Amino acid sequence: MWSTEDTELMSRAIQLARKGLYTTRPNPCVGCVITLNGQVIGEGYHIQAGGPHAEVHALAMARKSLSEQSGLKGATAYVTLEPCSHYGRTPPCAEALINHGVSRVVVAVEDPNPQVSGRGIKMLRDAGIEVDVGLLSDEAASVNSGFMKRMRSGLPWVTVKLAASLDGKTALQNGVSKWITGPESRRDVQRLRARHCALVTGIETVLADDPSLNVRHGELGGAAESLDESMVIQPLRVILDSRARLTNAGKLFSIDSPILLVSCCDYPEDERANWPGHVSQITLGCDNKGRVSLSALFEHLGKSCNSVLVEAGATLAGSVIAEQHADELVLYQAMKILGSAGRNLISLPSYEAMEDVPSITLIDERKLGADTRLTLKIGS
Repeated sequence: MWSTEDTELMSRAIQLARKGLYTTRPNPCVGCVITLNGQVIGEGYHIQAGGPHAEVHALAMARKSLSEQSGLKGATAYVTLEPCSHYGRTPPCAEALINHGVSRVVVAVEDPNPQVSGRGIKMLRDAGIEVDVGLLSDEAASVNSGFMKRMRSGLPWVTVKLAASLDGKTALQNGVSKWITGPESRRDVQRLRARHCALVTGIETVLADDPSLNVRHGELGGAAESLDESMVIQPLRVILDSRARLTNAGKLFSIDSPILLVSCCDYPEDERANWPGHVSQITLGCDNKGRVSLSALFEHLGKSCNSVLVEAGATLAGSVIAEQHADELVLYQAMKILGSAGRNLISLPSYEAMEDVPSITLIDERKLGADTRLTLKIGS
């Protein structure tokens, strides 16, 4: 069904879509390529939420390429996600493709958003445009794994980030952990944070390490060269503090980006009065150990967040995995040995049978300086 040319052009559209990984949320990343008579005449990607969609950028470039022509009859548009069919902050892209006279549209994956979900494809076909769906669908969907999951389930894509020595330790026995991994891995973590809507950690990590948990533009490595600092979207910093112990004395509060404190009880009124404006708090139900219910947490975050990064200690990271909330594990493995008395990577239950052990599949492995980064899918 698909020609070599089709596959190459959709691959290019997916490559374009990835350019929006740091800037489009909560919108999906989308790329578009327009061809006519075997020549690429337009390219575009969704740059920022609220701005023009990928198709609009590609159509504008195509119009400029064919300034003496009134339409794009005979042109084919390759789009990584079904063109939208509704009016939001921008007009529908399906309508734009129709109005410009495009003859064929190749769609990688149908949009799971209930406001679209096949309506864009139907609109195009009703206008007499040939529409083919499914080319490189898995690759295109993976660019928007969080958006796809949230639209279908109401829950965010959850990634657990860990860093460990070769013997599976995160710190020495005395708690010293700086630095297990090298600078290349630390820059990669900044890029990982920048791709997520929210970052979750626990009160014990905050009290022990006094982290800032923000994205620092100067530490993004090569990504900083093509990403203006003003376009960096800071993730929502979510602190699980079941007994409402946190005060505003840490680095977290000094950085003006959103913080959500999640507890099982309200903070004292005099403490809340001292919070800066970027701090908010919610109370959620507790589990049988008196900790914030992770199910309730992710249901709440799923109302607005496509993806959540968990950067936490062994107990919280282990609970997220054991309770089957994690979709992905990113492990930075350092070429160090910290000793048998060092602190363990994650705290998990003692499994009695192999079939109870979480299913883990290696998705990607690459070197970052002296370290190795493993990206693993959790579950079937």
